[in-house]
Amino acid sequence: MSEIQILWVDDEIDLLRPHVIFLEDKGYGVATANNGDDALTMIKEGRFDLVFLDENMPGLSGIETLEFIKNSNPDLPVIMVTKSEEENLMDDAIGAKISDYLIKPVNPKQVLLSIKKHIDKARLVSEKITSSYQQDFRNIGMSLSEGMSYEEWAEVHRKLIYWELELDTAKDEGMDEVLRMQKTEANNLFCRKVESSYTRWLKGIGDDQPLMSHNLFKERVFPVLENNETVLFFVLIDNLRFDQWKILSPTIAEYFRVEEEEIYCSILPTATQFSRNAIFAGMMPSEIESEFPGLWVNDVDEGGKNMHEAELIEAQLQRQGMDVKFSYTKIANLVNGKKMVENIANLMNNQLNVIVYNFVDMLSHARTEMEVIKELAGDEAAYRSLTSSWFDHSPLLGGLKRIAELGSSGSKQVKMIITTDHGTIRVKRPSKLIGDRNTSTNLRYKQGKSLTYESKDVFDVGNPDDIGLPKSNLSSRYVFAKEDRYFVYPNNYNYYMNFFKNTFQHGGMSMEEMLIPLITLTPK
Repeated sequence: MSEIQILWVDDEIDLLRPHVIFLEDKGYGVATANNGDDALTMIKEGRFDLVFLDENMPGLSGIETLEFIKNSNPDLPVIMVTKSEEENLMDDAIGAKISDYLIKPVNPKQVLLSIKKHIDKARLVSEKITSSYQQDFRNIGMSLSEGMSYEEWAEVHRKLIYWELELDTAKDEGMDEVLRMQKTEANNLFCRKVESSYTRWLKGIGDDQPLMSHNLFKERVFPVLENNETVLFFVLIDNLRFDQWKILSPTIAEYFRVEEEEIYCSILPTATQFSRNAIFAGMMPSEIESEFPGLWVNDVDEGGKNMHEAELIEAQLQRQGMDVKFSYTKIANLVNGKKMVENIANLMNNQLNVIVYNFVDMLSHARTEMEVIKELAGDEAAYRSLTSSWFDHSPLLGGLKRIAELGSSGSKQVKMIITTDHGTIRVKRPSKLIGDRNTSTNLRYKQGKSLTYESKDVFDVGNPDDIGLPKSNLSSRYVFAKEDRYFVYPNNYNYYMNFFKNTFQHGGMSMEEMLIPLITLTPK
């Protein structure tokens, strides 16, 4: 690493010679100037990492010099050194984008702290993050076992996501690889947990019961609706992983207080047709098919698979004896999003407003189909970044701001639930599968009657009734890809293996797909 170069600008620079010597002894290169004009020339001709700038100098003042510096070198950190603490002076300096300020007389430790804060911060933060993860790595590793409860698995997932986001900032490839290995181990054990517990979870046996898709309204929505004075916005962002939520949450926290951040469990398959219909119906898919045959479309049938969500919501409300005025809004494009924002004031007249936003799901599919999106979302960090960029400029954020504005200023109490129907995983390992022409097409699960597959790669369910799923014929079975595997037919195997590798898919069994966010918020 090259020596850090500092420029110190002060009309009494000779009096600061002890400070310069102190910094040079610490390994920094220090150049000096006693006026603004000389400083600007030196900055133009040389390379500096940081500038200490006296506020009160003859000729060009500190503020004027600062403005010239920022016009030519906007990213160069400038620390203002001043005798004055006048508010208007500080406002001018901060408005001109100083990085920090020090009040004279300064002492060497103050100066050193400022340098570390602005120059060494990235390195110090990286070292601290790496060290902290190394310590927690052992704790997480020791806790991993098939015998963990669902809540313990949710906590492990939360921790792994925390460290994944922290290590994004540390830029330590070695630690990134260690984390990926630990996530792989955790996913392997989680899949074993689901295999051994899933049927029991659905039947309500035992005390290790996760909140699941078909119970979401009953457990989290209906209790809010029992208060007739509360307006509830239920916002479902399709295909939103927990790590993506954590990236969006700081922006949302500017307008809402998080009352509770939960991780609930999607049913299998982790696909919109199954999980989202289960949420809105309050039933497992096989029950929906039985009770509302006109509202359910099987995998192999033609037609949209989520065309009747409003009807399923209404039926669930009636079944629970909830006489509630509600709305259902589905956003699939920019025009619909803008109309939704314009209509928020009218939605305040309903007790329940369900908003389904489909962008993240479309992003996932585009990641598979479009080369430009593959380049922009090459890995999890880039996928998160793309999600964040979309959200910051989306009508959805505009709608949330409007809800917060009306909720904080109106007479009605407003609550909001942000959630999703399932997550997604970047698939890396192909798994060969053979099925007949009526086999479903999803890469992460298959429904069919004549399936040949690698048994170690799948969770195999021979009787769909056991896990609440419909079947196209009497001999239908389901298989779910575990961890980061994806199904590829032997025909043209190499082409499809390479085409789908490292794409984001859903429908199978993994922490990323099944352990998903459920957030309750109130406007600030």
